[in-house]
Amino acid sequence: MRLSGWGRYPYIDSHAEYPLCDGDVQKLVELAGEQSLIGRGLGRSYGDSALAHTTLHSLYLDHFRFFDKKIGLLRCSSGTTLASILELIIPEGWFLSVTPGTKFVTVGGAVASDVHGKNHHLDGCFSEFVESIKLATPNGVVECSRNQNASLFYATCGGMGLTGLILEVEIRLKRVPSSFIDATTIKTKNLEETVEILEENHSSTYSVAWIDCLTTGSGLGRSLVMLGEHTKEGGLVVGKKAKLSVPFDMPDFFLNGLTMQAFNSAYYHRMTKVRSHAIVHYEPYFYPLDGILNWNRLYGAGGFLQYQFVIPKEAGIEGLSAILSRLSASKKGSFLAVLKMFGTENCNHLSFPLGGYTLALDLKLSREVLSLLDELDEIVVAYGGRVYLAKDARMSKEVFRKSYPRWEKFSELRRQWGAHKHFNSTQSQRLGL
Repeated sequence: MRLSGWGRYPYIDSHAEYPLCDGDVQKLVELAGEQSLIGRGLGRSYGDSALAHTTLHSLYLDHFRFFDKKIGLLRCSSGTTLASILELIIPEGWFLSVTPGTKFVTVGGAVASDVHGKNHHLDGCFSEFVESIKLATPNGVVECSRNQNASLFYATCGGMGLTGLILEVEIRLKRVPSSFIDATTIKTKNLEETVEILEENHSSTYSVAWIDCLTTGSGLGRSLVMLGEHTKEGGLVVGKKAKLSVPFDMPDFFLNGLTMQAFNSAYYHRMTKVRSHAIVHYEPYFYPLDGILNWNRLYGAGGFLQYQFVIPKEAGIEGLSAILSRLSASKKGSFLAVLKMFGTENCNHLSFPLGGYTLALDLKLSREVLSLLDELDEIVVAYGGRVYLAKDARMSKEVFRKSYPRWEKFSELRRQWGAHKHFNSTQSQRLGL
């Protein structure tokens, strides 16, 4: 079948397999020989990290194995989605300890990408709450954790599916009094004030900023900073199914410099007060875009790139200003620009976060945008940062190796387990893994 990531670039022809059980997975791994294969969940990684000659889809590997309601321990198959987990655990007073910006992600994909959320500055990545992983490797099915096959565990968390196919995951959940969030929004005038507000509110459980990346001059980096805490009000209510959908690909003229600038200005000025407060359900707070199905069609049939980078805290305002200035000058800005603060880097070989600031941008695909991102790569690397593999579709091998210093250790572990001959994505081949 013809496959792409969520950004709809690139597309490749892939032989798709849909295993029904763990035994099917192991047989497919054994039969693959040295043809490249990769696991695939809901296809929400943006670029080519879940594309290969053969894709092993986890659609039917979606079983709950056990759920201890007293201590919040859950074990499930890799194809189980965060959406279905929430439907199970919310009524029992539990929530995901770490969640990305969409619930339409499988738990296997969350581990492989070592996803992060609005609470990384305090709680770290998804892997911090993973107790164990059951993994199909060329050497057979292996259980790994921090205490068992630890090196394989640290390589698998954030390893983009390149150590084997994840079969089951056991995770620790977070006790919550309700499914609602006490949300505070603060309007800032520029980047310096935005960073200052994030730092001042470091103790907030959740923090994120929507940032206007098209404003220049004294308003560079003006934002709406959104803080959040779980509240006791509202009860334990599961989210509703999305009713809105983008029915077709938008025409090319729909998103351009003028329309995005107009949107950003309107979105920023919709808030008339410096500070506002509201009690909101977890759905719009954590998953604002999940309310619109097929929203990637807004960028047209040509697709788009999501570019997410992190730079160390010491680079801070200087590094972010350099990138925002180049971005605003290009007139290729994003109307979905999200700034977050990261906490300490973890031990996983290819995990993305490091202590500092991360900015995610959605950019409509074009030759000019590809050239622009090459320039931004140089700035990011110069400031000691890196680009997120789960969002990447075009980073060079040289940039990857400069920014992920543990890539050689990761490659050596893949050779030890025989994974280098079997598990390879279009992305891993592009990056020299």
